[in-house]
Amino acid sequence: MFLDLLFTFFIAFAVLFFMRKVARQVGLVDKPSGRKMHTGNIPLVGGVAICITIVQYIYSHPGMINHANLFMCCIAGLTIVGALDDRYDLSVKIRMLIQTLISIAMIYFAQAELVSLGDILGFGDISLGYGYVGGLITVLAVIGCINAFNMVDGIDGLLGGLSVVTFGAIGILLSMANEQSLSYLCLLLVVCMIPYIVMNLGLIGRERRVFMGDAGSMMIGFTVIWLLIGASQTPGNPMIRPVTALWLIALPLMDMAAIMIRRVKQGKSPFKPDREHLHHICQRLGCSPTQTLILICSIASVFAGVGIIGEIFVIPEFLMFYSFIVIFAAYLVVLINYCKIINFFRRKLDLPEKQYSASK
Repeated sequence: MFLDLLFTFFIAFAVLFFMRKVARQVGLVDKPSGRKMHTGNIPLVGGVAICITIVQYIYSHPGMINHANLFMCCIAGLTIVGALDDRYDLSVKIRMLIQTLISIAMIYFAQAELVSLGDILGFGDISLGYGYVGGLITVLAVIGCINAFNMVDGIDGLLGGLSVVTFGAIGILLSMANEQSLSYLCLLLVVCMIPYIVMNLGLIGRERRVFMGDAGSMMIGFTVIWLLIGASQTPGNPMIRPVTALWLIALPLMDMAAIMIRRVKQGKSPFKPDREHLHHICQRLGCSPTQTLILICSIASVFAGVGIIGEIFVIPEFLMFYSFIVIFAAYLVVLINYCKIINFFRRKLDLPEKQYSASK
């Protein structure tokens, strides 16, 4: 197994180096702009390289995942669309349409959909059944997860770090459920992520940096929801409970929901980019990019740890769900009112005046 993982690691590195050259030739690079503070044109090939590595591995080991051909087609399709978006800036409507069609394909061909939410309210199992209701909620869940990981990608190492946390947690739970094949796939995804993180952070030279791009964030978000639906909706004996999935992707999910609510409240499009994500706020409050990365990944690890502990000790689903709602509500209040909160404490503590503004 070690040699297999090591070989995959070096393949991922080699594909990244090769795709960097291709990206510069076809213009698949991220240029500095008003919201993008990096220096120089950075190749947007992290996601493309990871997708190529994973697809080639699954193609040579098709038995490791159910409906392997469909899964490979889905992530390849999303990666291609994401790469086109990175290159030509596609409209939100086109991206949403593709995500919807891929969600429907997953439901129709793999029969992978949300048919039960578990006992999240404390009044018994909430069954959605196979049909329009379950299908609609599944499509919304897939689109939500894809865009949660897409929107959280804002500073070097963040998407890679959060992906490692999520895939690592899913892998642990699948291993505990004796689903070793899918658990190994999660480990492979983590291994493929490491070369990207190394190059994204510039650890082998700033001139070799790469970004994930929408191609990678959409592919990662879809892979996460594919695994979570498959693990939580197994007929008769699910590998993990549906509520646990919320905790494994808690931070990207909370950040996306809070940002969209804030934008709507301000009369803006929920899909309009801005600099009001958690990582922007952390940096605005004085954290360095490295401190921000460590802080956010640590918080995500705590949330994932809560999900794992809930599974191990079989904490009632409704307690897990209500706890999640309370934390999300607190997160939402803080994120929307962080300027007022910081200025309030500065006045109370008689610190030097420095008015924080959401428009800074």
